[in-house]
Amino acid sequence: MPDEATRRRLMVNAIVPILEKYGFSPIETPTVEFADTLLGKYGEDEKLIYTFEDKGGRKLALRYDLTVPLARFVANNLGLLGPTFSRYQIGQVFRGENPQKGRRREFTQFDFDTIGMDDISEDVKVMSAAIEGARAIGLTKAILQINDRELFDKAGFPKEAIVTIDKIDKIGRDEVIKLLKEINLDDAEVMFAELENSKKTERLTKIFEDLKAKGFKEGEDFSFNPFLARGLNYYTSTIFELKLDSTPGGLSIGGGGRYDNLIGMFAGRNIPAVGFSFGIDRIIDLI
Repeated sequence: MPDEATRRRLMVNAIVPILEKYGFSPIETPTVEFADTLLGKYGEDEKLIYTFEDKGGRKLALRYDLTVPLARFVANNLGLLGPTFSRYQIGQVFRGENPQKGRRREFTQFDFDTIGMDDISEDVKVMSAAIEGARAIGLTKAILQINDRELFDKAGFPKEAIVTIDKIDKIGRDEVIKLLKEINLDDAEVMFAELENSKKTERLTKIFEDLKAKGFKEGEDFSFNPFLARGLNYYTSTIFELKLDSTPGGLSIGGGGRYDNLIGMFAGRNIPAVGFSFGIDRIIDLI
């Protein structure tokens, strides 16, 4: 309806100048990709991808997100984009969900990514744009929670355990430990306690210092969350999630992280990347 469409446009118009200030440029990718481009990139969520055949018998798919199409786009245009490339994109994505509050079969993603550098300055650029973007649309209490996948690797948590830990905001500490024991994780309580008391990695320490140097406040604009474990299938180190506020179980309104292997799957060589996605529809519902 016009009211919602107007709010959506105003939100986008408020965030775009922030992104362009940080050097992000707009691109567009097709709604339809070859099925092989998308399959094998999303783990268990692959079952949510809409696939079909066209009249020529080619196997196609509706894009599940904007990140994998970006990886394909970069790999196809390496000679034109230069050694580093920062982009933003707004577009519809499709998932075979059970429609419910917060979950739709068609929704809008608003992504921005920087490609080509492993330096923490790129992580800081993306995080800064995410925080400033939230402030530009009036989310004054939104806070960016940050973690490093390295913590889980050091602790020796298997993938199934990491998925369980990521549910802590929804089910609580005691229930997480109970589930960890059910998957036969030895010393679940000890390992969980070590994670709970873990300190920032060297990479996170530098990122936090740089964010503070830019004028952002720890505990107000961003914070360390050792339990954050989103995007197991392609995030490789830094991960972050924008929460509506700092209350336990606060609603997620966007997320991102560093994914240094995904684009290389298409390009045939290592191409680091880090990015973020605003949950436009969820934000619209909230405000």
